[in-house]
Amino acid sequence: MSTPTTDIIDLLAGIAANDPLAAVRDQRARARENAQRSFEALLEPAAPGTFALAERYAVASFVSQLHGFAQATAFYGDLLGDEAPTLTAVVADAATAAAATGPFGAYREPNLQDESTDGVRWAADAETAAALGPRLSAALAHTHLLVFRPREARAEALQALVDAGWSPDDIVSLSQLVAFLSFQLRVAWGLRVLAAASAPLATSAASATVSEGA
Repeated sequence: MSTPTTDIIDLLAGIAANDPLAAVRDQRARARENAQRSFEALLEPAAPGTFALAERYAVASFVSQLHGFAQATAFYGDLLGDEAPTLTAVVADAATAAAATGPFGAYREPNLQDESTDGVRWAADAETAAALGPRLSAALAHTHLLVFRPREARAEALQALVDAGWSPDDIVSLSQLVAFLSFQLRVAWGLRVLAAASAPLATSAASATVSEGA
């Protein structure tokens, strides 16, 4: 588990306490606090119930790799490795096989069907499914759908989770987890982009100060 005082978005974004971007985030303290509480509720709950921590970390690692976010993949991969080390490589290989560009999918509405597009529709192969087990195999397939084909999240997709042993409450938690991860990773990625963009400006300002003082 992560250190309780660690702000996970700051960690993923590489923001130190004295970083100017930390002050920017502090301007929306409630949003920062809510994001951290969501992480704790969905990924480190005191009582995870039948949606085990290993499953939560596996989903998080899978989503991070699908987004191509190396720092998040490493972070959640470490959490998964601590909880269920035998799953780490299996989930990483599954995410590699499931890589796609999206979103895509088929619209049901007649006036939107011309905008339907297709792409990789991933499900665990027999070897991967045997290593993951039926619950996690179904969870990762559903996660892939939510990440790349949200417009196809229909009743039959939920039934596949039920058939694999997921309860209605756990299905809701799984969907909430994937939605939160998409938010968390986008925020952290955006902060990294801002930090990279502002770094040359800070360097130029420092150089100008040195020149003026010379």
